[in-house]
Amino acid sequence: MESSIQKYQALVETVRQGSFTAAAERLGYSQSGVSRMVGDLERGWGVTLLERGRGGVRLTSDGEQLLPAVRSVCEAERRLQMRVDDLRGLAAGIIRIGAFSSVATHWLPPVIKCFQADYPAIEYELLVGAFGEIRTWCEEGRVDLAFLPDYVRSDLLQTTPAQSGEYLAVLPAGHPLASRKAIPVERLAREPFILLEKTSDRSVSEIFERAGVQPQVRFKTYDDYAIMSMVESGLGVAILPSLILTRNPYRIATVPLRPRVMLPVNVCYRSKEELPLAAERFLDYLDFRSDR
Repeated sequence: MESSIQKYQALVETVRQGSFTAAAERLGYSQSGVSRMVGDLERGWGVTLLERGRGGVRLTSDGEQLLPAVRSVCEAERRLQMRVDDLRGLAAGIIRIGAFSSVATHWLPPVIKCFQADYPAIEYELLVGAFGEIRTWCEEGRVDLAFLPDYVRSDLLQTTPAQSGEYLAVLPAGHPLASRKAIPVERLAREPFILLEKTSDRSVSEIFERAGVQPQVRFKTYDDYAIMSMVESGLGVAILPSLILTRNPYRIATVPLRPRVMLPVNVCYRSKEELPLAAERFLDYLDFRSDR
């Protein structure tokens, strides 16, 4: 039978995800298993915690009153496990990381490989999401370390500069502007433009706003690789972070902007005191430098 803490975690994750199915995917259980665990809590406590519907689930008024206490128990269990891992040294433990796609794809794997060579028994959980999601995961303790652009801030998190990239103009191979050493933002605004616009992230739009111009937007998408494919096909030009352009498979050209627009990335955590030993040691393996 599942322990009480597993049932508490099932409730917290179901509320966070808004459905039993999504919670089950996160926790590695079956959908029916998560639903049953939450049902066990409701029967044991004699209250209804969730309203079920076709659109997912949401807390009842009783659930809203009880959830903070349930979260506190889950957090206390996490801290207890953290202390156990510390006592056992780095012969065991898990590092939970939240990151956006370009960091997860191009920067973290070599770091993890290096760390794994020294500490082969450590496990990893990597969650990839939008900036707002990642910040919330770290604030709530869902992840130990969060990688976020410098402009995404939280009063609840400490930050350490991790690495700095920059935004580059992305052009079809052979484009007349591709041979330039740098392209003024104002000049790029005269080209058909493919806009990278992610939830809670208007950084590319703000580059044009600071220059006092408006791009001729033809397409909008949240997917970096879709943009590269569109640029390769000659559908327009774009601005993307240099990190996502690492080892890209497309026939495109990249040129710095004028003035240069940097993209500092921070690693965030709630406090050094709350970090598991493995996560704290992992910080020492990060390349705290600028790639400028």
